[in-house]
Amino acid sequence: MKDTKVIELEEVTIRFSGDSGDGMQLTGTLFSDATALLGNDISTFPDYPSEIRAPQGTVGGVSGFQVQFGHKHVNTPGDNAHVLVAMNPAAIKANARFVEPGGTIIYDSDSFTEKNLKKANFATDDPFAECNLDDYFKIPVPITSLTIEGLKEFGLDNKSVLRSKNMFALGLVCWMFNRPLDFVEEFIRAKFSKKPAVVDSNVKVLHDGYNYGLTMQHMTPSYLVHPAEIENGTYRNINGNHATAWGFLAAAEKSGLELFLGSYPITPATDILTALSERKDLGVKTFQAEDEIAGIASAIGASFAGDLAITTTSGPGLALKSEAIGLAVMAELPLVIVNVQRGGPSTGLPTKTEQSDLLQALYGRNGESPVVVLAASTPSDCFNYAYMASKIALERMVPVILLTDGFLGNGSEPWKIPTMAELPSITPRVAKSAADFLAYKRDEATLARDWAFPGMPGFEHRIGGLEKNQTGTVSHDPENHQVNSEIREEKVQRVADMIPQLEVCGDEDGDVLVVSWGGTYGHMVSTVRELRLEGKNVSLAHFNYIKPLPTNTAEVFGNFKKIIVCELNMGQFAGYLRDKLPQFTYHQANKLKGLPFTVSELKEKITKLLED
Repeated sequence: MKDTKVIELEEVTIRFSGDSGDGMQLTGTLFSDATALLGNDISTFPDYPSEIRAPQGTVGGVSGFQVQFGHKHVNTPGDNAHVLVAMNPAAIKANARFVEPGGTIIYDSDSFTEKNLKKANFATDDPFAECNLDDYFKIPVPITSLTIEGLKEFGLDNKSVLRSKNMFALGLVCWMFNRPLDFVEEFIRAKFSKKPAVVDSNVKVLHDGYNYGLTMQHMTPSYLVHPAEIENGTYRNINGNHATAWGFLAAAEKSGLELFLGSYPITPATDILTALSERKDLGVKTFQAEDEIAGIASAIGASFAGDLAITTTSGPGLALKSEAIGLAVMAELPLVIVNVQRGGPSTGLPTKTEQSDLLQALYGRNGESPVVVLAASTPSDCFNYAYMASKIALERMVPVILLTDGFLGNGSEPWKIPTMAELPSITPRVAKSAADFLAYKRDEATLARDWAFPGMPGFEHRIGGLEKNQTGTVSHDPENHQVNSEIREEKVQRVADMIPQLEVCGDEDGDVLVVSWGGTYGHMVSTVRELRLEGKNVSLAHFNYIKPLPTNTAEVFGNFKKIIVCELNMGQFAGYLRDKLPQFTYHQANKLKGLPFTVSELKEKITKLLED
């Protein structure tokens, strides 16, 4: 047997792809977790259809999971895959455009039958030629038949046997990239502890795939990606939805309040509800409501009763919650609304990412109804902004909308777990003196009112959606309404004193300032880094605080000749900036495909702007 050729790489991108029932999400997650445990930095992108089960073998039913890992800091899941693992012909058709030129394609040769080729709408029996993949390195592996052969003595039914194919593929890729199997085995044993036959069969197939790699050394080399140099600390691999949930847990502990979540399940936000429902040991109360309106109404009730109150949703659910958000604005109660954005309008693209709810978050309510709007940048960053959204809501008595998106919510990366001592304090504005309490008496600096809730003698007051005067009495006085409307807006604007100044990645002045917000951060910072290495005079200003904007925004913008706003919509943030800072000209780069930006397309647009 020949010695294995080992190639050292700085970073590599792998895409696992197959039918929705082939377990590609689990395969990708396990590979990512094993990789993170080895000390590589990673970024992941789960990509799956919205149909519960599209017809088997069709392009519409293809589920994918992409992960980039490396020796250096990794900001994105990669533009294109160096290695594609395809479980059927439909996976080839769906992912041909996402494979790096000259890349490697490992495919289950058993699934490339005439019937499956027809299901994937191939016109010939050569799918690789049809997809212009002739110059790619292709490795046919009879994954199905080898899985059946490996499990023939286990006495399992055919369906159970075929469910194990993904473990064979995982074992093979683990061999190629020098990933140990210990973590995967441990997961299988824990997950199926009550089903010994499932444990034994999956572990057997996992090792079969790994051993197959040993025997195919003549066909492909083994790859070595050294661990990244990262700061010492305790890390875990975390996705954005779980990081959001943990941010709220930390905020509840820091503020000394009980945490209440009232929500209705909706893709891709449901995991926040599930994660928090598992933490009754920390005093968390979760309520799965019958609809979106009941979810937010219960959260407003919990806020009135003195809890840190949260509601979670996605775009269509935010629309349904709009009237109740207006109630929280009028009642001036602390409330955090999380919107994990997805493709729209209507039910749109439930499992695909988008940034097109920004204007809805800013303006999508009747009347003058101002709220604070924040946006997280990365999966682990969702922890920080969930925590900060809670701090702002509790200290300024104002509703806060936190925008994440499907890319952040489902994507994952290593996260250094902070200690509670490292987190900033949270001091809720709980009323203290009954003697001079008035429901809408305000702090002179912040304009926040005091928070009094049932069970506090001497603090009884009216609350609701009707306009009030300072004592809390219903008022239809026109002058009072004018003044209160201005106060509610000014109260939100004064939150600017709690937020950091806008930072610039790169030079403080130059030819082009790239402007972005929310979940596009990884692709933006990677793009600007590459352009600067090529000698281009480009910098990045990325926004996490949308309303209010950082106080130095105009100063930063004024130092650059051109500004280009990049976002996954038709230009909502660009339009908002034109309204707030009309003295600048804003160029745009927009994308609405349900997919994140790629570094290559961003570089092309920014380079063209530099040359114009």
